[in-house]
Amino acid sequence: MVQQVQMHPVYRAINKPLTIWGVERRLFFLALVIGGATFNYFGSLISGIAMFVGLYGAARWATATDVQMIRILMSAGRCRVEYDPGKRIPFEIEVLRR
Repeated sequence: MVQQVQMHPVYRAINKPLTIWGVERRLFFLALVIGGATFNYFGSLISGIAMFVGLYGAARWATATDVQMIRILMSAGRCRVEYDPGKRIPFEIEVLRR
């Protein structure tokens, strides 16, 4: 008895991340909002644009490196810490002289 191979079409759009100008959409809107907040706080269009461009460049790098990086970092905060080299448990040492 010969088994037939079944083919199931998978559309490329299902696996592509949603991006705006090559940046994951949540990071794009974050850069846009922080750029707008910088513009409002300092009252300078140049500072708002500079903040947006800087954050856009960082978001573009993050998207090119790993699209799921933000999701992984956000979910890592909910996990239990098993080993944290930054935390130090103090202990006491008693020296006995003979």
